[in-house]
Amino acid sequence: MAYRETEKMRLRKAAARQRIAECTYQCVAEGGFRNAKITRIAELAGVATGTIYRHFESKEDLFAEIFRLATQREVDKVVEALATEGSATERLEKALRQFAERALTSPMMAWSLIAEPVDPKVEVERLAYRKAYAGLFEQAILEGIKEGGIPDQNARQSSTCLVGAIAESLVGPLSPTQSGQATAAETDNNNDPLVNTIIRFCIQGLTGTRR
Repeated sequence: MAYRETEKMRLRKAAARQRIAECTYQCVAEGGFRNAKITRIAELAGVATGTIYRHFESKEDLFAEIFRLATQREVDKVVEALATEGSATERLEKALRQFAERALTSPMMAWSLIAEPVDPKVEVERLAYRKAYAGLFEQAILEGIKEGGIPDQNARQSSTCLVGAIAESLVGPLSPTQSGQATAAETDNNNDPLVNTIIRFCIQGLTGTRR
C-alpha cells in the first residue's frame, strides 16, 4: 500500500517550514545573509540541520525564499502608499518616503535586500524586487502624466531611474560600517534630512519643478 501523508503530518511539516523561515528572517535582519548560518538557524528553529534541507534543497533556495518574503512585505507597503488619497505626484512622494523610512528603520535588512553581495539565486529575486517597484512607479507616473501634474516622458525609463536613485542613495547610510557607528537616537535625528533630500531629488527630477 502506498504511503499517504496525513493532514496532521502536512500541518507539522508546514509549521516546521514556517518556523525555519521565520528564524532565517531573524538571522538576516540581525546580521545579513552572510551571517545567517544554517547551524544558527537550526538552533533557533529547534530542528536538526538536516531537517532544513528536507524543506529547502539548498541554503541558496532558503535564502531566495526569505528574500521573496521580505521584499513582498516592502512592496506591499509601497502599494498601500500609492493607493492613498491625493494626486499621482503626492502619492509617489508618500511611496518613496515609505520606502526610504522603512529602510532606515531596519538598516541591516534593507542593506541585505538592496546591496549586500548575494548568491545568484538571490540576485534573481533582487532583480524581480526592483522590477516590482519600477512597475508600481511606472503606473503612478502614467497617472500623473494623464492628470497633468507630471510632464510627458517615458514612464518606464523614469520609473527605473527612480528605483536606481533611491536605492543608490541609501547604500552608504545602510552600510553596516556606517549604521553600526551611530546610536539609535543619532540615526533617528539624521534620517529626516536624508529622506527629504531623496524625495526632493526624485520628485524634482520627475516634475521638473523645485520642491
